[in-house]
Amino acid sequence: MRYFLCLSYDGTDFCGWQIQPSSPSVQACLETTLSRLLNRPVAVTGAGRTDTGVHAVNYVAHFDWDGVLPFEASDFIYKLNAMLPHGIAILSVSPVADDLHARFSARRREYTYFIHRQKDPFVRSYSWLCGYPTLDFDAMNAACQFLLGTHDFSCFEKTGGDNKTSICTVFEAHWEPYTPSHVQIMGEAGGKTVPGTCPPPDKYRGRGPLDTSPAGTQETVGGAGVERSGTEFPGTVFPHASSQYWYFRIAADRFLRNMVRATVGSLIEVGRGKHAPEWIGELIATGTRSDAGESVPGHALFLNKVEY
Repeated sequence: MRYFLCLSYDGTDFCGWQIQPSSPSVQACLETTLSRLLNRPVAVTGAGRTDTGVHAVNYVAHFDWDGVLPFEASDFIYKLNAMLPHGIAILSVSPVADDLHARFSARRREYTYFIHRQKDPFVRSYSWLCGYPTLDFDAMNAACQFLLGTHDFSCFEKTGGDNKTSICTVFEAHWEPYTPSHVQIMGEAGGKTVPGTCPPPDKYRGRGPLDTSPAGTQETVGGAGVERSGTEFPGTVFPHASSQYWYFRIAADRFLRNMVRATVGSLIEVGRGKHAPEWIGELIATGTRSDAGESVPGHALFLNKVEY
């Protein structure tokens, strides 16, 4: 019987999904742990490769087992999660038809790449600090239109791949701003006063960063009128507006090795004004990998959906 596993993993400590001779991979870790739990060798097949440092949410893999698993589904997930490292989490296990394949039966895969435009210590592990002075996201979204459809995407493919074809069909590609959860929860300054935070500095220019009260303000402390010193810190500033955070989402029937990271790097070139949006179409039509933009770092990339 064939079983589908749904899992998520943090790719920071792995060389990617696929087994490598001398580096830790998600596939090898999962196979080793499954084999220990079921007390026999178990091979696992994933929905696709991910590069070193790349993460996955709702990733799909399958394994074959003779008959019914020796545990209830909830116990199986509990035991497997207890044995796996913190960077891998099993979400579900389901029996499927024997001819359903985690990789070859997939019809659509979706990736998301995160960038932030201003230094933020709380997203740096899963988002790329893209600190170029200006980025024209309208131009970048115009360039995305040239990605849609069925094309030969070899201009975005890392050399040395073993795939038989470089033709893919892209269903969706676009940039969107977003607000990270820590900004939503703790508030954002972004040029306006947020309850419990410091007001915009221009309003009190010249009075010092901690002095936000009008001079001579009286407060009653312990029953007596006491003049405030003007040095009390009134709250916490979180100076990031949501426009500082963006993600790129792309969905296709298949992806080439390094394709998403090279695509993002090329779109950034458009956003910086180095090329017009039409350049992306020209790259796809006649370009090579050396003509396209540089690949962006892998730590900000997530494979976030696989559909069958």
